[in-house]
Amino acid sequence: MNRRTFTQVLTTAALSAVAPPLSTSSPARAQSPKAAAPPFPLSVMLWTILPKLSFDRRLAIIAEAGYRNVELVGEYAHWTEAEFAGANAARKRLGIQFDATAGLAHGVGDPAAREALLGELRQALVPMETLSCPAIILLSGNVVPGLSREAQHQSCVETLKRAAALIEGRQINGQPVRLLLECIDPKENPHYFLASAAEAIEIVRAVNHPQVQFLYDLFHEQIAEGNLIEKLDKDIDVIGLIHVADVPGRHEPGTGEINYGSIYRKLVQLKYQHVVAMEFYPTGDPVSTLRAAREFATRSAML
Repeated sequence: MNRRTFTQVLTTAALSAVAPPLSTSSPARAQSPKAAAPPFPLSVMLWTILPKLSFDRRLAIIAEAGYRNVELVGEYAHWTEAEFAGANAARKRLGIQFDATAGLAHGVGDPAAREALLGELRQALVPMETLSCPAIILLSGNVVPGLSREAQHQSCVETLKRAAALIEGRQINGQPVRLLLECIDPKENPHYFLASAAEAIEIVRAVNHPQVQFLYDLFHEQIAEGNLIEKLDKDIDVIGLIHVADVPGRHEPGTGEINYGSIYRKLVQLKYQHVVAMEFYPTGDPVSTLRAAREFATRSAML
């Protein structure tokens, strides 16, 4: 399962058809103290990494590349207690934290689905607690036929206010539980309601709750509207997570048109402290590609 599956806009055929070769080096090398630490936490979205491999093996690949955070998309939906225990044992052995998850079937933009969304969120908090994962990504869902744009915009605000009340003051692993609202670009899903970062930020500001923030997916926003750095300058206070992939192709930084070096330097200038997550299809060996992306982010941020 991945979040593209539940939005029904992306197949995984391209990702799983030809798997790049695995690194032959040992996962134990992930524990090397020589890797420079970036000025903000770096993470990897798990669905992008060889989905045919086991959960534990994919965690090991990410750890070997030097990351200490991983994001999920509800891979645990049908796990047994033993599988939860195994996942926790693996992440602890590898020194990994789960920093965010996703995967709710309903969006915040449909007022008729509001109670279903809130019920899903209540249920999602249980595995989040079990996995020590303190944040969850929420989507608007598609345009609702017959509902005005203004009404659907307001539904996003009201549903997020209700959701914020459910997690008010709640912490997981010593961190506030956070709700992260994400846009999807109209090329990936022409039916999706919330394609504009500007509108999503307006919604988050209207909710006006410290545990409700914006997930700034730079890949989606470059396709939808561009002008990426200006939004960082104006709205860094409500940005709680950043997703990284280059355009076109959704591959690692440096393969496309986005100047990620400038973006990383801007994040340092703005004293951004939340996670920056790699959400791209590696063009080669996943360990070396992810490691290079981490090193590039660290080097750029320190210039």
